[in-house]
Amino acid sequence: MPRFVQIADVAETLNISSRQAYNLVKSGELPAIKVGNSWRVETAELENYIQRAYAQTRQQVESNAFADDEIDA
Repeated sequence: MPRFVQIADVAETLNISSRQAYNLVKSGELPAIKVGNSWRVETAELENYIQRAYAQTRQQVESNAFADDEIDA
């Protein structure tokens, strides 16, 4: 596995649009570096982001924050 991936690869991994992936980088939620004109995300940082998202979801489930939400099938 490569050390760094492109925004398009992040989007594919998370099953989101490239714009959404870029917004994660822009907001600072997903650390990245700029190489020339392109952004690169370290695969370890992407995995850390996924683990943080799981932890946030667990916390929301435990506090019944999803009680009124519908889950995508």
